[in-house]
Formats: sequence, structure tokens, C-alpha cells
Amino acid sequence: MILYFKLTSGHDSDYKPWLTVRDLGSEGRSHRIFGHKSQRTHHLLSDLELAVFLMLEWHSDTLDIREQFPLQLTDTMELAQEAGIIHPSMNGVKQIMTSDFLVNSKDPARPKFALQAKYASALEDPRTIEKLELERRYWQHKNIPWMIITEQDIPKVVSQNINWLYPAQREELNENIISDRIKFYTYHFKQSPEQSIIEIAKKLDMSYELPQGQSLLEIRQLLAKRILTFDILKPCLKLKASDLTIGNLSIFMEVLHVSNQ
Repeated sequence: MILYFKLTSGHDSDYKPWLTVRDLGSEGRSHRIFGHKSQRTHHLLSDLELAVFLMLEWHSDTLDIREQFPLQLTDTMELAQEAGIIHPSMNGVKQIMTSDFLVNSKDPARPKFALQAKYASALEDPRTIEKLELERRYWQHKNIPWMIITEQDIPKVVSQNINWLYPAQREELNENIISDRIKFYTYHFKQSPEQSIIEIAKKLDMSYELPQGQSLLEIRQLLAKRILTFDILKPCLKLKASDLTIGNLSIFMEVLHVSNQ
């Protein structure tokens, strides 16, 4: 149990999730993504977890996001016995349960809360419901709000944005390329703040005789890596130049390090 407390005692950049993308397969794609709030790599085990993470990350009240947060085994075993629920185990060994997210917030009414991200179809499985009930009782015992979130709770525009940005996230960009692109695009964005990024990208392709779509691809990469930031609740393809903000230059190298691992 000493190792367990070491792994769960950290916050922000010091936190280590109980499960990582290397530990197990998951429904859909797994993701390693740099968190600007925590200044570390987050391990997300599905597209749904990625969507939830990005919503939390973009929310101004969010202070810290700890994913794959382990629940105290002695507590879940006791609660399982009280509720008559079979505790998760493997080969006869009781397994440590996790919540997908434990979040610290600026909101005084809800300074800390836990989330479990489940696809709606999974909620039709009786065993899944039993384990969720055990998790609910755990957080109720801790007096911490706990919620289930499904893909039906994610705004459609957020999912569309993520689907558009995700492929560009893994493109490798070195420091010089990033610096040059920031200067180039921010200059042109300032010249036409009310134009859409698509309109600006088309004009740049024509003016500089670039392959069709090249400028939009490069803008997309900067957005995906959060070098250019925006409101995730706005459709990417309808963004105007004035909707974009330059990220913190001091973290660009960390973003590169994470993206290229």
C-alpha cells in the first residue's frame, strides 16, 4: 500500500496516473496529450476520455486534472461487501479500481469532483452498472461529487473539433518551424481579423503558390498542438482570425518533447 500512496499523492506535473496507455487496450483509440494546466503528459484510454479531457482543459475554472485516479482498495473492498457487489478481481487478486478523472476546480461550490467516462452502450451491461455503483458509493463516502459522462453529454461541436484536430496532433514540428509559422500566420491574422481561417488560408496558398490546402494544414497543426488556442465550443472550420490566441511560448518545447515521444 505504500506504493499506492506514492502514486496518488502528486498534483499537477508530479502526478502519475495509475493506468497508462501502455498498460491495457481500450475501447477506441488511446491518447497521450500534453496538458497546459498540469504541465505534464496525460494518459487517456479512449476518444471519449480525450473529449472529456479537452472540455475540462479548456474550462477556465479547472485547476488540475488527474486521470486514471486509483481508489483506495481497502475502502472499495469494504463497500463492495456492504453492498453485496463482487469486487473486481483478476485471477483471484482484488484489483484497484480507478475513476477516469479527479478534477480540482476554482468553483467554490464544487472545488473537487470525480468523473467516469462511459459510452452509452456500456451502461446496458449489468456488471458495468455494479462497478459504477461501487465507484459512486466510494466518492459519496468521501463527500466528493461523482458523475458519469457519456458521448451523448459531449456537445457535437466539441467532438467534431476533436475529430478534425486529432490527426494533426501527431505531426512532428521542430522549434524553428513553430517559430516561423507563428510569426507568419499571426501577421496575416492581424491583417484580416474578421476573416475566417479558411479564407485566409486559401489566399495564402494562392499568394505564395503553395499546394492547395497547405496553409490550412499548417494552421490545423498549430491548433492541434495548442500553439494557437481557441474556444473548443466554437467550430474549428468557422473560426475567424480574431478567435485565435497565441499559447504560452515557454511551454512550446515541452509540447514538442511530448509530441515526438
